[in-house]
Amino acid sequence: MQWYFVAVLLTILTSSQGILTTLSQSNGKYLYDYATVPFLAEVFKLLLSTVLLWRECRISPSTRVTTEWKSVRLYVIPSIIYLIHNNVQFATLTYVDTSTYQIMGNLKIVTTALLFRLFLRRRLSNLQWMAIVLLAVGTTTSQVKGCGEASCDSLFAAPIQGYMLGVLSACLSALAGVYTEFLMKKNNDSLYWQNVQLYTFGSIFNLARLVLDDYRGGYENGSWWQRLFNGYSITTWMVVLNLGSTGLLVSWLMKYADNIVKVYSTSLAMLLTMVLSVYLFNLKPTLQLLLGTIICMMSLHMYFAPPNMLVDLPTQVRAAPESLKEVAVERRTDS
Repeated sequence: MQWYFVAVLLTILTSSQGILTTLSQSNGKYLYDYATVPFLAEVFKLLLSTVLLWRECRISPSTRVTTEWKSVRLYVIPSIIYLIHNNVQFATLTYVDTSTYQIMGNLKIVTTALLFRLFLRRRLSNLQWMAIVLLAVGTTTSQVKGCGEASCDSLFAAPIQGYMLGVLSACLSALAGVYTEFLMKKNNDSLYWQNVQLYTFGSIFNLARLVLDDYRGGYENGSWWQRLFNGYSITTWMVVLNLGSTGLLVSWLMKYADNIVKVYSTSLAMLLTMVLSVYLFNLKPTLQLLLGTIICMMSLHMYFAPPNMLVDLPTQVRAAPESLKEVAVERRTDS
């Protein structure tokens, strides 16, 4: 499987994630306990990875599997980060629309670049840093609401809570991505075995979150297994499958590509989400949203394109050595 095919598929799934989550709401509220969705997604990824690992071990007995605890325990950290991130995503979509959510998601480029520089010692060129600043400007521009409207109460189209959660989601996404790439490329273990470790801890921590919610609520709505599927519809199950499939694709990219490919794929999903939202939710893109999107696309091009494509340097014509020798001979003859 080629990385660009996985990247395209990830783009499609990411663009539909926010739309499906919004469609699963009723009058702006979730009829189901949204904390159960990440848990079921983790279980889905764990079961599928287990089956694929079993199949791989049967086909290739030499499949590498490291079972030392000092290696296994490292997968606890990204599981905790993903647990928080998945739940923050649901909370963010209660404050912002799907297109705004996707545009704010481009902040992960900024946070990923910073974490790459700080933790993985990845150097960035001046053009790439300029692209990051340009992306921040474009993202901010897309959030500004036209104050010529009678209903304009502020310069922002969503409550401040939505932006705070969006920034938090971007930071968590970058941190989880950088650390996961480190784990995936740390050794030559089977991808499916690495997924089994990652999603085992993910399932455990999501289950712990459900139990903690029961305790805090005084078991008013019953235990978590009693309300696990309450309020679920076909759309909700599609959200579960989408979230699970996205996680599997991301782990594949972390193993065989890198975070830049993942960020690029998820960023392209922004445009696709905006187009779909126009038809599904009768969204009318504002001028600020359009300008912000254009700026974001320009920043993406500046970030990923080779420098020679961005700077048009004049071609320097060098004289041939023979010509130089002829000039030298002529000067000696004249003297």
